Amino acid sequence: MNRNEILIEADELLKKFGDPNIRIFDATITDDGYLQGHIPGAAFFEHEDFSAPESQNRYTNILPADKLAEQIGALGISNETEVIVYACGMLPYAVRAWWLLRYAGHDKVRILNGGLSAWKQAGGQIEDEARQYPPAIFQPQLREWMYANKEEVIEALKSSEVAVVNVMPRESYDGRHIKGSISLSSMNLMQQLDAFLPDDQIATHLQEVTHNKRIITYCGGGIAAAVNATAHLMTGYENVAVYHGSMFEWLAEDLPTVGTGKWEIWKK
Repeated sequence: MNRNEILIEADELLKKFGDPNIRIFDATITDDGYLQGHIPGAAFFEHEDFSAPESQNRYTNILPADKLAEQIGALGISNETEVIVYACGMLPYAVRAWWLLRYAGHDKVRILNGGLSAWKQAGGQIEDEARQYPPAIFQPQLREWMYANKEEVIEALKSSEVAVVNVMPRESYDGRHIKGSISLSSMNLMQQLDAFLPDDQIATHLQEVTHNKRIITYCGGGIAAAVNATAHLMTGYENVAVYHGSMFEWLAEDLPTVGTGKWEIWKK
């Protein structure tokens, strides 16, 4: 994949705005910001609706294929729909929504680079009326390689050809991380948490791990990890996965960690 397949800039979206085949979603974690103002016609992408209800940790366990397809269809997304996801001031939320939809098999989804602020700076209007799209039918074709479970991570840590990457800020990594994982903060790939850096800068930050045959990214709950994983795709590295359970599951399973901090800082 390349940058243009993954991202859409605000000026391009303005030109396409009004196309009846486009579905726009505000993927900010809570709907407070959405209700205060969003791109006209945009619906709200509720992340929790895509997590298995039995999960003890929000967002970490993805719905099975049939339920995932039902949820995507309920949002008004078909396989032929063009989807744009964005967030307000927090790019990782939109990236996580993109990763989920790509994992489910959707081929026509992009992230609005810069989110709502870029839209407004480009001259786009906003509204505060809640919107929904008519339900559609979505046929899943899972890209199972895009998510890793704890069993794969355990095996990956034994291999010299797979990198397990913690994407949290360095202080969080130093506080507690999966034993054997390395640090590569997602903060180094973004401009003020709102947009991806240019490709050449991203490639420079990622170059220390791209010699590996596979890369698995993780964070606290599987959201920020999608930023690094998507950045790899953007620069041409395809064999990358998000460990969806991330630190919440790893700690709950009492699996090996190292660091100077207390586990409680991850349980809040």
